[in-house]
Amino acid sequence: MIRRILILTWIIIVILLPVFVSPVQAQADAPQVLQLTLEGPLTPSMLGYIERGLDAAEQQGAEALILMLDTPGGSVDLMNEIVQVIRTSSTPVVVYVAPQGAIAASAGTVITLAGHASAMAPQTAIGAASPVGGEGEDLGETMEAKEKNILKALVRSLAEERGEEAIQIAEDTIELAHAVSATEAYQSGLVDFMADNVPDLLEQLDGYQVTTVDGETTLDTANALVVPFDPTFIESLLGVLTNPNIVFLLLTVGVQAILIELSSPGGWIAGFIGAVCLALAAYGLGVLPVNWFGLIFLAIAFVLFVMDIKTPTLGALTAAGVASLIVGSLVLFNSPGTPSFMRVSVPLVIGVSLGTAAIFLVILTIALRAQRAPISMGQESLIGRTGTATSGIAPTGTIQLGGELWTGELAQDEESIAEGAQVEVIEVRGVRVIVRKMD
Repeated sequence: MIRRILILTWIIIVILLPVFVSPVQAQADAPQVLQLTLEGPLTPSMLGYIERGLDAAEQQGAEALILMLDTPGGSVDLMNEIVQVIRTSSTPVVVYVAPQGAIAASAGTVITLAGHASAMAPQTAIGAASPVGGEGEDLGETMEAKEKNILKALVRSLAEERGEEAIQIAEDTIELAHAVSATEAYQSGLVDFMADNVPDLLEQLDGYQVTTVDGETTLDTANALVVPFDPTFIESLLGVLTNPNIVFLLLTVGVQAILIELSSPGGWIAGFIGAVCLALAAYGLGVLPVNWFGLIFLAIAFVLFVMDIKTPTLGALTAAGVASLIVGSLVLFNSPGTPSFMRVSVPLVIGVSLGTAAIFLVILTIALRAQRAPISMGQESLIGRTGTATSGIAPTGTIQLGGELWTGELAQDEESIAEGAQVEVIEVRGVRVIVRKMD
């Protein structure tokens, strides 16, 4: 009986095995397409992400790499590095401006053109690629002409196979900060495809010829398996650190933590938190277009906060510190010409500044109460306290103050104090207390 069950089980396994194996085999035989997602301003971590994705695509023999792009732009130097990485890739790179509502603005325009193939989702836009300075400011006339001419030469070389109209639009995005919709870009040949989603894009890419550093190749994407390629934790963290609001919060918390550590040395938690926050903020400040003059106002703000604690002025220095903190933060991140996506939120700055002031005001109030509180330790704390004479005092005797016995001595206007009488300490002389009888 058991033997028959085992034989029947093996027969069922053999019959059903192709059902489970066939899909796996089909997926294994299907070409792979890696999908990377770039969202937000260009950062150095994005460059590392793209390089890592291309290495993985080459190692896995991927048919292509799709770069989903939604960016307001970034620095020209970083853009050039990304363009070089794409153009020197042996794996075809398809830059896809998506999802709907996405933009490939400024440096994103050039990156889109750098793809071996390019596509846009409906209701997306591309353009406005005029160069600006490192802090978002307009360039001088000579420098502007140089930057524009070199960028126009670059986009001409990238769009030279897309036709005269595409080249003209590409140049206008730099010279006139011109921008076009997905439909206009596709109709003019600025991009190769307009696709609703990734499956639609893969269907259109099937059979399309591209030229990489290894020569011409025909894409086989009809039944391609899309494999998402996610950024690492570090890459995601470094991307977050280029958000000016995050950098501002890290800078504020870091300085406050360091001040706490300096005011109460010996602990390590506040100092550690402050050092980590300032180190992370330093990375963001090195990437963002900031006006370093704003750091002076920030330093002045925290000096004023500390001074108000050390030399209380009933909040006057704290109020000045709030104003300095707000001005410094806005100067640091929101200088004229800085792109809107790289500006810090004004309500956030005001809210954090008022919150910081509230914290220092609480500390100031505690300090003032401590200064005005009666002395509770040492000999001076005995003055004004009451006790009981445990022996007659004439002119000396013993009294009990709390749980301690002291040698008591009569005040000059007292003649004697009987045992058990209540006395009050009016002076302390060494190990003796001068007392008088309470009425």
